Amino acid sequence: MINPTSPLAERVRPQTLDTLAGQEHLTGNGSVLRQIIERGKIHSMILWGPPGVGKTTLAQIIAHTLQVPCFQLSAISSGVKEIREVIEAAREIPGTILFIDEIHRFNKSQQDALLGAVEKGTITLIGATTENPSFEVNSALLSRCQVYVLKPLSEKDMLQLLQQAMHTDPSLQHYTIHLQETAALLQLAGGDGRKLLNLFELVVQNEQATQENGAKEIFITDEGVMKVAQKKIALYDKAGEQHYDIISAFIKSMRGSDPNGAVYWLARMIEGGEDVTFIARRMLIFASEDIGNANPNALLLANATFDAVAKIGYPESRIILSQCAIYLAGSPKSNASYEAIQEALQSAKEKGDLPVPLHLRNAPTNLMKDLNYGKEYLYSHLGTGNFIEQEYLPESIQGRTFYRPGSNAREQEIRKFLKDRWKNKYGY
Repeated sequence: MINPTSPLAERVRPQTLDTLAGQEHLTGNGSVLRQIIERGKIHSMILWGPPGVGKTTLAQIIAHTLQVPCFQLSAISSGVKEIREVIEAAREIPGTILFIDEIHRFNKSQQDALLGAVEKGTITLIGATTENPSFEVNSALLSRCQVYVLKPLSEKDMLQLLQQAMHTDPSLQHYTIHLQETAALLQLAGGDGRKLLNLFELVVQNEQATQENGAKEIFITDEGVMKVAQKKIALYDKAGEQHYDIISAFIKSMRGSDPNGAVYWLARMIEGGEDVTFIARRMLIFASEDIGNANPNALLLANATFDAVAKIGYPESRIILSQCAIYLAGSPKSNASYEAIQEALQSAKEKGDLPVPLHLRNAPTNLMKDLNYGKEYLYSHLGTGNFIEQEYLPESIQGRTFYRPGSNAREQEIRKFLKDRWKNKYGY
């Protein structure tokens, strides 16, 4: 029995695959997941996608289609105790589904509590997450589940949702609703079906309140929608996948030397209320990883930006963030320092704990001196140009080049400096 006071999105939740809006790649005719469901036996799975695209709905449809019990837990309010209670109940009922919303919020011990039951088939786990499961679900549990990626709803999908709501919800059926304009609804929803339907319901209720003489016609316009919404809400979820997608677009725009793309994605984060220090911290990393010694001042400005925005906050910080983002986008680029440490780390892992050459070792005691610690070390400042050629790497990797200067002007100066000293040893 549907509660008439529930939000519209809950009241018109689809009950079958044919009425599910979107996700044709998973549930359309001939799709892999649909065939599995229709065969009547499913496997444990993780449904990964942004908010409001049908993860919970799909789990409920699967349980309804298979006619098996479905226990639902939220990772926000449930823990190991609740998981164990469901597992015990499932031992008596083969095929029981356990749906866990926001499974990424479970810690390792909570996820581990599911492993045995999933592996033995005591429960069929369906987890829903807005976060990349590769990072948020432990590998042991992830290996026992198939991951299905759900996409944001298209405009066609969202219009389908609106039509279904108008024709199936009793409270809406009392009226003749004309969708004269839908651009504002679709834009504000941003591919989120729940947000779309709940905003639509607010707009309908607002129009109902202004009806005269019991009129039964309602006209939906962009102006009416914006009046209810009050202000345009940027599509940005600080706790969800958008958080990672937009910061990724921001970094890649700066890396690609496009200040226009950089300030746009920066604006999206600012409009979405992103933490100023998160943005500044990423620019600080970028200044070293992607610019490095091509322009050492980039790191100084990024560090100053971090300090400044931490003191000032919004709204003024938007100006400082913009200045820094544009500077970083307009700087020459080099990832040579990043590549150098990555290659050195890989060598350290592959070669293990190579011994430090004797001449480089510290000799604070007589015993160490007797063992020739530091004996043949040459003090560089005694040489011409403060340089004396000697070996600084362990014997088995002598001559290995980790740092390769970029082609920018600043690093070409570094290349010349190194070549003058090391001749052809490191290939400079």
